[in-house]
Amino acid sequence: MQFKVVSFYEFNRVRDLKTLSKSLKVFCKKNKLQGSIIIASEGINGTIAGLHDLIDEFVEYLGHTGFHKLNIKFSQTSIMPFYRNKIKIKKEIVTFLDHPIDFDGERAESIPPKKWNNFIKQNDVLTIDVRNEYETKMGSFKNSVLPKTKTFVEFKRYIENELAVNKDQKIAMYCTGGIRCEKASYYMKEIGFNNLFQLDGGILKYLEEVDEKNSLWDGECFVFDNRVALTKDLDRGSYDLCHGCNEPVSPIDKKSIKFEEDVSCPECYDTVTEDKKSRSRERSKQIK
Repeated sequence: MQFKVVSFYEFNRVRDLKTLSKSLKVFCKKNKLQGSIIIASEGINGTIAGLHDLIDEFVEYLGHTGFHKLNIKFSQTSIMPFYRNKIKIKKEIVTFLDHPIDFDGERAESIPPKKWNNFIKQNDVLTIDVRNEYETKMGSFKNSVLPKTKTFVEFKRYIENELAVNKDQKIAMYCTGGIRCEKASYYMKEIGFNNLFQLDGGILKYLEEVDEKNSLWDGECFVFDNRVALTKDLDRGSYDLCHGCNEPVSPIDKKSIKFEEDVSCPECYDTVTEDKKSRSRERSKQIK
């Protein structure tokens, strides 16, 4: 059996969050769709998985609820990548500003995946990976700047402290699916950045549309589900997730004596308490 996975987001005014939340929960439960969806007054953001026809019906259903410009990425997997379905109402669909975006503001210009290679090869373009450091360790676009931030909120400080001198330079940003770049670009435009561009649909859309032989992507791409990472072919990658610290675990890490599946890895072995390790072992048994 193959499951279809859809990642999506759209910045759009949502006036009745409770009604939208209830309707999404009913639809997902009825059709056995699992995943994570965040809704806020500024829009929707999520990744869910299910049978092919039912995922297609879900995307169509989102259109009926008022989302007509969804940024959508698809992939497939033989294993359901989520344990359950979670729908949450929050202040932002991706935490960054501590308030919704200004819909009347400007944002970065989108670069289609098939034009991305030529664009970032230009000498006057500064290419920046907007993701967190643990994600960039798995892979990145060649010659891009890695800010080494721990959270997306930290990227806001990186903009203010490191990028302020580049306000007039061409800046090309990318992230997993595009939402973090778009959110950041609203803020960057607001504080005076003039030449902002982003990879439309993010890394996932790039891997979906650009052949491996022409790809400038190097490595694997972290995803926020049980697959952990995807290859250039959008197949499940070689990384797992350490439940002791939530850091990705590479094939080399798994050979370490400090690695214990679902319990610890070389990154956290010396800091995780024995009590937490015991609880992690019990949790692993329950899941299996």
